[in-house]
Amino acid sequence: MQNKILTALDIGTTKIVALVGVIEQGNTLTVIGHGIVPSAGLKRGVVVNIEQTTKAIHQAVELAQKMAGQSVQSVIAGIAGSHVQSLNSHGVVPIRQQEVQHADIHRVIEAAKAVAIPADQAILHILPQEFYIDHQDGIQDPIGMSGVRLEAKVHVVTGAVSAIANITKCIEQCHLKVQDLVLEPLASSVSVLSEDEKRLGTCLVDIGGGTTDITVFVGGSVRYSAVIPVAGNQVTNDVAIAFRTPHTAAETLKIEHGSVLTVSEGSSIEVPAIADDRPAQSIDPDQLVLVLHARYEELMQMVAKELNRSQWLPMLASGIVLTGGGSMVRELDQLASQVFQCPVRVAVPELLTGLPDSFAHPKYATAVGLLRYGYQRAIEQPVSSGIPSNTILAKLKRWFHQYF
Repeated sequence: MQNKILTALDIGTTKIVALVGVIEQGNTLTVIGHGIVPSAGLKRGVVVNIEQTTKAIHQAVELAQKMAGQSVQSVIAGIAGSHVQSLNSHGVVPIRQQEVQHADIHRVIEAAKAVAIPADQAILHILPQEFYIDHQDGIQDPIGMSGVRLEAKVHVVTGAVSAIANITKCIEQCHLKVQDLVLEPLASSVSVLSEDEKRLGTCLVDIGGGTTDITVFVGGSVRYSAVIPVAGNQVTNDVAIAFRTPHTAAETLKIEHGSVLTVSEGSSIEVPAIADDRPAQSIDPDQLVLVLHARYEELMQMVAKELNRSQWLPMLASGIVLTGGGSMVRELDQLASQVFQCPVRVAVPELLTGLPDSFAHPKYATAVGLLRYGYQRAIEQPVSSGIPSNTILAKLKRWFHQYF
């Protein structure tokens, strides 16, 4: 088998990460290049400046290409933002030959996705939850089973056509093809959740720079997903305003000295002023804890409210899993456990061969997950992998024709 090149592109609010991997003989995945650059042109996961975003993507991919010694042709890109919506749907079809074939599964998923979707939304994923054959429920793989009636429950994820179009345009202006668009929290789940957690019931809370993404897994499938437009950048902004310091200094203060519960022992912390001609100030560590505690407690309560609305919270036997760059504040897992009244852990992605140890960090969960997602599709082509990209592109063409 000829080696296959895969490229993952995590287009985040605070950073853009490109990973180049190769599937070698024996179906082993090895990372051969990576590039990380500060993000520009995005706000809360959505492109607000085409030129800046394109430039940042080009820089990240260029760094990864140079390290890999390979030219990148296409990318598996992540997409997120508050424009993402989801719903559960249901489809029913007759089994044509009394034994379930792949064609039957395709037809029942097509039936399940025939739901009313706003004209400005396009389907990103159709994620099967479970199948029924003649009212027998709980079937995960119906291929080869006998019956006359096939039903499917699915989770439908959609995104704003304009947001998808802008992401696609930025990537294509870098002379790259969009191989697939993947919901970022779905990608993160591939890198940080075990199959047991997904089966028993868990909620992945991916705290990024611009948004906090919620994905509930029960019985091995996605049952609920939502986006909260509050995340790490809002916390950093609060720190910057509270202590009158630049955003970069506030981020360093949050990560290196911050905690949400306990004041660390030590003397006061020196904080640089906004203007260079002003002297730095000293703050007590407990002042920083108060700011971080208030904002993170509010965020966790917003997540809890969303989970209560979904009615899945009592089903989360494996508890809550936090990931993303915004989760790296000391004792956040303890604070979250107090809010949710269930076990909470902060997850780092399982490293792929070829990745340095520095990637064992929650902020790289999406990038690593995107590459794993592409790898799984390349070697398995599972039914639950979502819909082909050409379906999204077809809707984009109709949208452009309508408005331009």
